[in-house]
Amino acid sequence: MACDLEAARITSLPSDAFYISDFVSEDEETWLLQKVSSAPLPRWTHLSHRRLQTWPSSLTKSNTLLASPLPSWLVSPVTEPRLKELGIFNDAPHGAPNHVLVNEYNPGQGIMPHEDGAAYYPLVATVSLGAPIVLDIYKKNSQDANDEGKAGGSASNMADHNRKPQYRILQERRSLLITRADLYTDYLHGIAETTKDEDLTADTICNWDLLREKNPYRAGWYQRETRTSLTYRDVLKVAKMGNSLKFLGGR
Repeated sequence: MACDLEAARITSLPSDAFYISDFVSEDEETWLLQKVSSAPLPRWTHLSHRRLQTWPSSLTKSNTLLASPLPSWLVSPVTEPRLKELGIFNDAPHGAPNHVLVNEYNPGQGIMPHEDGAAYYPLVATVSLGAPIVLDIYKKNSQDANDEGKAGGSASNMADHNRKPQYRILQERRSLLITRADLYTDYLHGIAETTKDEDLTADTICNWDLLREKNPYRAGWYQRETRTSLTYRDVLKVAKMGNSLKFLGGR
């Protein structure tokens, strides 16, 4: 799969990023969205700008994951066989992702530019479902470097609210986006709070040549619909269940 991954490289980005437009089929997308929607209500955490599920659990205050397997629907077909065949997690401490965030963004919702932080191995694999969305990439500045993370991530205070992204990635439904190395450690990423993503051209979207379909965006914009993402990562510190009691106070 090495040659396939190299063919998916986003060459206009400064470091490692890869985009595969047809990572899951339409039937698999439907099945995964059904699994997300059928999760028990207590699994959802409602935030002001989105709601999310955390699998198998949230991290403790010490950025530790209590050891537990991911549910089977988050493993097959995404982790096994496809991410395993790509080999992107081969050098990660656990050789595979052990943590998944499921984020749901309705039109008008987004997330401030942020970094995922040192709790994770510097690699993120994100599957997009339901609808496309634009991911904005920002180079860190000195203020961003001073922001402290919590539970493995931190948000920039973005004092300059007019700050523009340095790069933009269009994530189609059913696609996989992989970011790692310097793009993970030296950049922030966020999603604008808008009902319409605009200024979509070959000059502004850095993965334009890798898109499955360009015609829906030829007008330069599209109307947002509900988009669900599955974000796969490897948490560095894992506590075995036999030693978990000392961590419970920090959850």
